[in-house]
Amino acid sequence: MSRLKEKLAEKIEGWRPRTTRLLKEYGDVKVGDVKISQVIGGARGVKCLTTDISYLDPFEGIRFRGYTIPEVLEKLPKVPGGEMPYVEGFFYLLLTGDIPDDEDVKSVAEEFNKRQHVPDYVFDVIRALPKDTHPMVMFSSAILSMERESEFVKEYNAGMSKMDYWKPTYEDALNLLSKLGRIASFIYRYKYKDGDIIEADTSLDFGGNFAHMMGIGKPYDDVARLYFLLHSDHESGNVSAHTGHLVASALSDVYYAISAMIDGLAGPLHGLANQEVLRWIQGVMDKMGGKIPTEEEMKKFVWDTLNSGQVIPGFGHAVLRKTDPRYMAQREFCLKHLPDDPIFKYVDMLYKVVPPILQEQGKAKNPWPNVDAQSGVIQWYYGLKEYDFYTVLFGVGRAFGVLANIIWDRGLGYPIERPKSITTAMMEEIAGIKN
Repeated sequence: MSRLKEKLAEKIEGWRPRTTRLLKEYGDVKVGDVKISQVIGGARGVKCLTTDISYLDPFEGIRFRGYTIPEVLEKLPKVPGGEMPYVEGFFYLLLTGDIPDDEDVKSVAEEFNKRQHVPDYVFDVIRALPKDTHPMVMFSSAILSMERESEFVKEYNAGMSKMDYWKPTYEDALNLLSKLGRIASFIYRYKYKDGDIIEADTSLDFGGNFAHMMGIGKPYDDVARLYFLLHSDHESGNVSAHTGHLVASALSDVYYAISAMIDGLAGPLHGLANQEVLRWIQGVMDKMGGKIPTEEEMKKFVWDTLNSGQVIPGFGHAVLRKTDPRYMAQREFCLKHLPDDPIFKYVDMLYKVVPPILQEQGKAKNPWPNVDAQSGVIQWYYGLKEYDFYTVLFGVGRAFGVLANIIWDRGLGYPIERPKSITTAMMEEIAGIKN
């Protein structure tokens, strides 16, 4: 048994009594009340999911296993010669809740490297699709095509204890994660670089190898590490995370679940937001003739935009009540590596003028920038200018958090998800409306 799997087995065995006790002794304790607005409004804010992997604090942002983003970036082991932590070490934290040491990171890296070979038929599936197919369709299809490799399906069909479901799920998760960078980079090179494929370099870490296969030089390896970390998890209720959880709750294997997760992520209200923000900023630059505006000129543009009934993309968040720490981590990277980039100068100007204006306008609960306000800008700067591919990058990162959650769902024996629906007439009766 690998070092990580052994640690995880220890954690799961220690955790199970807590879940069992809550169900047996406190199962009837109410967590909260549900309002009609929440029933109709997509269950927003309804506390009905469990995850210990991450938590979205309104004032501190996303916490991964209790650690804020600045703490994660500070505490996790760094890649030699780089600024950012190993993706492998971050996955160790997501799974176990512990900060890994160098040996832990090395062990996970070895696991990823030995599993990263992608079957040729996966690339055949991608090539069989029309060249103008959206890269998210290619990504989802490639993942789904590997379902035949599932260890969980083999062991489930052979018969095994429910308490052991997590073990083959773990194997499937690591097998899939280790291949995602290879598949994503293949799609990019195949679709946008005339099929000039760059083979993997197993001497590199996950982020370094991904940058290598993309054909982008340093410090893009650190961009990849930071991007995958920041986008990995966001509680369990967002569309992509919830979709992965929901599909897996039916005991569908992780290939089904992550393919479905990718499909949910592809929606313009979810994973496409980063490219929408970049496109909007570039439109603003065109309107201003490409010159860097003064603060007064930008303030006037923002007010004119708001007064015309439009919004400022990349600002606001459903839960956060401060600047998104994911935005700040990227901002610090930009200030160090691309302070004179024209697009970043616009981002910087918007960061300074938009929040006070939104506060004065009084309509936004959170006037601060979110993660999408800057992530596309960094990709563009390093030569990745194909908007449609940005969400594939998001999907690689999100898979780390969702798969960690699925492994723990199986480890704790969570049941199939099945919320109850009610009719409009029932809600009218509850509200006292007489027709």
